[in-house]
Amino acid sequence: MATERNGADGMSTARRAWLRELGVERLWNLPGAVAPAVATGVEAEAPAAAPPSPVQEPVATAPAVELERAGPVALVQEIPVQEIPVPAAMPADPEQAWAALQDEVRDCMACGLCKGRTQTVFGTGSPKARWLLVGEAPGEQEDKQGAPFVGRSGKLLDSMLASIARSRQQDVFIANVIKCRPPGNRDPLPEEVARCSPYLMRQISLINPEMILVLGRFAAQTLLETDARIGSLRGKVHSLSVAGKKVPVVVSYHPAYLLRSPAEKIKAWQDLQLALSVGRAGN
Repeated sequence: MATERNGADGMSTARRAWLRELGVERLWNLPGAVAPAVATGVEAEAPAAAPPSPVQEPVATAPAVELERAGPVALVQEIPVQEIPVPAAMPADPEQAWAALQDEVRDCMACGLCKGRTQTVFGTGSPKARWLLVGEAPGEQEDKQGAPFVGRSGKLLDSMLASIARSRQQDVFIANVIKCRPPGNRDPLPEEVARCSPYLMRQISLINPEMILVLGRFAAQTLLETDARIGSLRGKVHSLSVAGKKVPVVVSYHPAYLLRSPAEKIKAWQDLQLALSVGRAGN
């Protein structure tokens, strides 16, 4: 088996590829580089070896110093939201409850979105994951494949996770607020959210994550019950109360937006560092 080589700066070629895709290669452990802002008092974790990145498409790299910085990332006072109760009908055994929820989502006919779907998109990853990632709703390819975040945005998300030694197969569970594709990828309607979001809340209760990373405006506004712009929501630690337990919530941009606006990847990198600091603080 060939041994992966490290450069003179100690960085593996796989990790350099991930950081290049994320657009922050120059900000990671290179001689003379400027480190991204992170929560104060938190030490950065050492990079972990990981398999080569599947991302082949080049993405523009954001300069380390010319970009407008969002300012130091700092933990702020938690923002509580509505309590999410555990449904009384949920089976006591977690594995049975998870399987029952999967069956319920698969057969759901609660709103009109069921008429146009190919299949529901329950989510992907381990139900015992430490992190939960929440997006908006399935797109065309997600509807066909039955998994969230596929295609170019999915590859970028995988690279983002790999850059902090996380993967959707082991460390995170990825779900959407809405489990069926809205026609033409439009924003879900309020009645569709009302019928579908309880499934996400039950997923959160069963996974019991140490941290929730919300991706994109719609998912953030829905989960935090606010109409605030995403720019004002990111860079802070929010709080979601689930079955009497407060779960920290970090907001970041949707990978599809980052593909359109690669200069914003530096802010997404800061959000990942904030999420890491929150996870470590909870241990």
